[in-house]
Amino acid sequence: MLQGRRFNLKPGSLVGKLLALSITAALLILGMMFSAVLLLLILTGGTLAFIWLWWKTRALRRLMREQMSSQTMSNSEEAQTLGKGEIIEGEVISKVVTVEM
Repeated sequence: MLQGRRFNLKPGSLVGKLLALSITAALLILGMMFSAVLLLLILTGGTLAFIWLWWKTRALRRLMREQMSSQTMSNSEEAQTLGKGEIIEGEVISKVVTVEM
């Protein structure tokens, strides 16, 4: 058997209803404030992580740019040594037909 107080499910007085309404509104506002602060912390942390990663990879990005530009230069030098322009590579697939006599 339960000991102690039980919840009264009957409609309460006007003062009780107003008190319940004000407590509910206060809890909703408090929950919204905490969720806004949590969202701000998540966005700030994500931004700081992105900036840190960008800063740590700057040397790698510079090296990749240098390699791409040197590769482009060597490709253009090869094209000039060949002289005539573009080289188009491809494959030809043919079917060999044998005729029996």
